[in-house]
Amino acid sequence: MASPSFDLNRIGRDLPFSQSRPQLEQALTGGVAVVQAPPGTGKTTVVPPVVANLLGGRRERKGRVVVVQPRRVAARAAARRLAALTGTEPGGVVGWTVRGERETSRETRVEFVTPGILVRRLLQVPELPGTVAVVLDEVHERGIESDLLVGMLAELRQLRDDLVLVAMSATVEAERFAALLGGEEPAPVVDCPSALHPLTVEWAPGPQRLDERGVAPAFLGHVARTAAAAHSRAVAADPSVDALVFLPGAREVSRVAAELRDLTDAEVLELHGQLAPREQDRAVAGRAPGERPRIVVTTSLAESSLTVNGVRLVVDSGLARQPRRDAGRGISGLVTVSASKASAQQRAGRAARQGPGTVVRCYDDAAWGAMPAHTVPEVRTADLTAACLALAVWGSPGGEGMALPDPLPPRARADAEAELTRLGAVAQDGRATDLGRLLVSLPVEPRWGRALLDGADLVGARTAAEVIAAVSDGARVPAADVPALVRGLRSSRGGESTRWRREVQRLERMVAHPGDGDPESPAPARRSRIAPEAASPGVEHGASRPHGTSGQGGAVPADVREGAVVGLARPEWIARRTDERGDQWLLASGTRAGLEAGSPLRHHEWLAVAELSRAAGRAAAGTGAVIRAAAPLDRETAELVAGPLAREETRASFTQGRVVTRSVRAVGAIELSATPVRADPGTAEPAVRAALEAEGLELLPWDDAALALRARLALLRRHLGKPWPAMDDAALLARTEQWLGPELRDVARGGSLRAIRVAEALRRLLPWPEAARLEELTPRRLEVPSGNTARIDYPQVFDEGEPARPPVMAVKLQECFGWAETPRVVDGRVPVQFHLLSPGRATLAITEDLASFWSGPYAQVRAEMRGRYPKHPWPEDPWSAAATARTKRATGR
Repeated sequence: MASPSFDLNRIGRDLPFSQSRPQLEQALTGGVAVVQAPPGTGKTTVVPPVVANLLGGRRERKGRVVVVQPRRVAARAAARRLAALTGTEPGGVVGWTVRGERETSRETRVEFVTPGILVRRLLQVPELPGTVAVVLDEVHERGIESDLLVGMLAELRQLRDDLVLVAMSATVEAERFAALLGGEEPAPVVDCPSALHPLTVEWAPGPQRLDERGVAPAFLGHVARTAAAAHSRAVAADPSVDALVFLPGAREVSRVAAELRDLTDAEVLELHGQLAPREQDRAVAGRAPGERPRIVVTTSLAESSLTVNGVRLVVDSGLARQPRRDAGRGISGLVTVSASKASAQQRAGRAARQGPGTVVRCYDDAAWGAMPAHTVPEVRTADLTAACLALAVWGSPGGEGMALPDPLPPRARADAEAELTRLGAVAQDGRATDLGRLLVSLPVEPRWGRALLDGADLVGARTAAEVIAAVSDGARVPAADVPALVRGLRSSRGGESTRWRREVQRLERMVAHPGDGDPESPAPARRSRIAPEAASPGVEHGASRPHGTSGQGGAVPADVREGAVVGLARPEWIARRTDERGDQWLLASGTRAGLEAGSPLRHHEWLAVAELSRAAGRAAAGTGAVIRAAAPLDRETAELVAGPLAREETRASFTQGRVVTRSVRAVGAIELSATPVRADPGTAEPAVRAALEAEGLELLPWDDAALALRARLALLRRHLGKPWPAMDDAALLARTEQWLGPELRDVARGGSLRAIRVAEALRRLLPWPEAARLEELTPRRLEVPSGNTARIDYPQVFDEGEPARPPVMAVKLQECFGWAETPRVVDGRVPVQFHLLSPGRATLAITEDLASFWSGPYAQVRAEMRGRYPKHPWPEDPWSAAATARTKRATGR
């Protein structure tokens, strides 16, 4: 029996995309389509029921249409709106599943989900049984998980040609996704005309937007005043006008909202991802008749995937928060940047969806001109650990061979895979381990998933779940104090604490039975217990146990249990205070970071850092990084949770030309104790090599003989190629064992680097038998007509990519009289450049053609020099004069 159809006429009434229904239905005969429609055209509302109706009438194709929305609040709002248009209750015919919340039933035919939900479903049951179609909404936003879904669903459709795929974009990237999803031929693209009404653009630039601490407080005040004034004018002309104010993050939203409540009589609502669902729904819903005009202060989540009803005025800060990754210091997080032009245009379009509107931009046209055209895809800037784990479980490590919108950047991919190996989530061949498959089923990032499992054994499931529920979702931590945040959530009621408690309960259940009863996991997966030899948290299978551990961690003091959980997630971010005031901290990774003034954590000696971000100014204490969230540790617990980072080893450093060797007890870069010991070549030699790689070949004592030999060999390499060795820094550093090995071993045994004879070492690279011709090909001196010899200075151009320079011979002009043919080296390939000198050894001429010089420029040199140096010969005919290094009188004798 066919399922009841959606009333498309009722659902699509007054929505522009309804005009594109026939085109979409025709496109879907091939099973795949791409929809390109601007925000506000109704594609999110109309497309899912159209797809459901097309498939629901076929007995063999019963099942759900799953609609993927990038954000939780958008998924809930879209589901509620479609349910209202169908006259049903949410969770009936139309439902949703987001992190920690599920509203569906057996009758659900259209289900809205977030990307992470569908990724986990695909990894657990790749065939997606019970799903007849997937609609990917807002693919232009280019989130990592959305990009993964494009590749995964394209592969799934090769196995399930009955699965219908629709990708929807608000920008011009539709053709790109059509090619990715279409297989052998691009999928058809369905267009929809813009639904925008006339839009007035106003400019209201204010103070500098960003300072060393982030968004400048003065600018936030300017945004609040601008929004209040603009809304007051708009309401005076039309009382039905509501306003939408765009800011980069939840902190800025809260601050501007608080100022607006003092500046206006309008109802001021906040909208961002950290609010409780009830508060989010209140901001999205339209105001009822008789209610006060509203100002909704929001982050970028209201740009395209979410319609806030009644908005006819937009006030735009022009700022956005985007992920950035500092590979050098291992820092990944959100930073505040200028929004893209595409984002600013979508924000402005919110004002003209339901009638003529106005956008007020709190910046000038110069700032507009400097904005990037499009938002950078998240895959290029973010940490890829979770994405690489998903791809490993999918069976395509690194996304190899998949139809991804962009390949994973090699450096970020390598770092992510190294971290997954440390966690024990992937094997050396890149395939997922049993632990990796378990971690990917958890609704937290892999580091936090591992901390949940190990932390349950160390401090108890409840504490581990409480900490992870508080910090793993990116919530702001006041004063960077994680324990204070957890205590506040425990003691409060309603709002954020209700959501936190629900998440804690869910994580607790998943410690024992991942997937059981969890809306994000359709198939239960029993937990594989950690192997006995790895029971001490942070110690991987096969790794040596860190010093100071005793197996189970039941002795962890109560006041550092939150820190123990955080340290299990980020052992490389275990930190120790380096000054009395607590301004600067050294992390196990070697990074230094500051802690904001006034944080109660400053008096602790040890911290486990949960969030670290790039920063400048006082907050970072000159380190370039600031601790945003952390929990106290003590030394014993720090060593316990640090895993392989906590160890005793012999370390060697290179100082003033000699190796200094010490026995060190440390947590990563944090030294706990050190004792000088006798140099051990096995330890010292890598230190010498590391110093060479870090400081370059300049560390060696290059004398004139060594530089000359290197220059000669570099010239031979440039003109004759192999087997003559390359002489650039990279090539020599790559072959240090071949040409410098014995000397480095002498230094490792206690010798001085300054005693190395570099020229003798370089000779080990000479190719035989070709080396027998070294003096013939690149002679060190040449005989000149006077009977003397002159040195040839070969150019110190060691990199073959640099412009070539000729060898130079500096000689007195009088010693070259009668010399017509310019000498050449390297089997006649390279002419020698002459620097012809005065009797006082000043350069008179530079030439690579002696014959031309004698026939031309010499006459001018003679006229200028014969009066200055009358004792030396300046013959009118240099061809017939005798070459000499002596004066005329000495020559006459």
